[in-house]
Amino acid sequence: MKVTILGNNSALPAFGRHPTSQAVTIGSEIVLIDCGEGTQNRMQRFGIKWRSIHHIFISHLHGDHYFGLPGLLNSMSLLGRTAPCHLYAPAELEDIIMAILRVADTTLSYTLHFHALPPHPTVLFEDQRMVLKCFPVEHRIACWGLLLEAKTRGRRIAPEKCAEFGISPLHFESLKAGADYVPPEGKVVKNEWVTEPGPKPKKYAYCADTVYTKSYLETILGADAVYHECTYLDADREKAKMRFHCTAVQAAQIALEAETQLLLLGHFSSKYRELDPFREEAAAVFPNAVIAVEGMTYDI
Repeated sequence: MKVTILGNNSALPAFGRHPTSQAVTIGSEIVLIDCGEGTQNRMQRFGIKWRSIHHIFISHLHGDHYFGLPGLLNSMSLLGRTAPCHLYAPAELEDIIMAILRVADTTLSYTLHFHALPPHPTVLFEDQRMVLKCFPVEHRIACWGLLLEAKTRGRRIAPEKCAEFGISPLHFESLKAGADYVPPEGKVVKNEWVTEPGPKPKKYAYCADTVYTKSYLETILGADAVYHECTYLDADREKAKMRFHCTAVQAAQIALEAETQLLLLGHFSSKYRELDPFREEAAAVFPNAVIAVEGMTYDI
């Protein structure tokens, strides 16, 4: 699992920073999280291939999180996309997208499946590679975060143990899935005799625009990495509260209590030119806090 930052600023582009967008790569799949203005330009710049995007998540309907989406959807159509695309977003976005296509007399070359976000934590998608789960946060309008899990391939095979019991590699997949081996004759070979625990699934939590709250802490607990908005420095804590945003210190407190390993800081107010103070304030609470830098890819 890898996270590429396509935009790390809040409402306005400023100081070379752009509105929010991220691309999370899981195997050969890319999940696009939010799509601020100009996202497709930065996708081109940073090598994010639209053909690998089959899932797009929009956290809420403030423009800095979705104004780039109509252009991206249209561009993929102009480039001849045929693979379906799944869009998970607040219910009202479906009418907005349909209205834009209607007034432009445009029909997409591919099927766009729209999934309205529910008001409670919900698994949006799951297959053999990944799980996408949304959860509500607390912003000025309805807003959601996203938990992404990259599944592992199950338990590890111990080849020498399998050889002792005469188990053919033809049975390795079922053993990885946790099944016991049942020979044609003889006793059942317990799975734990010939396998070892596999690696833990990787989890990444995207905590979109939100006031400081622990309401979603249980959902993101134990995530390997957490992205958390921190629009303001601590001196502007009251302004953050009034505008339903967080400070760097508050984001760090969430990361600490979530027992994560890495905190990515983003969604910076355009009033700040320098970002080092965000990292410094957060690191005083949670040492492994870093600025989510546009164009950087972070291994989870």
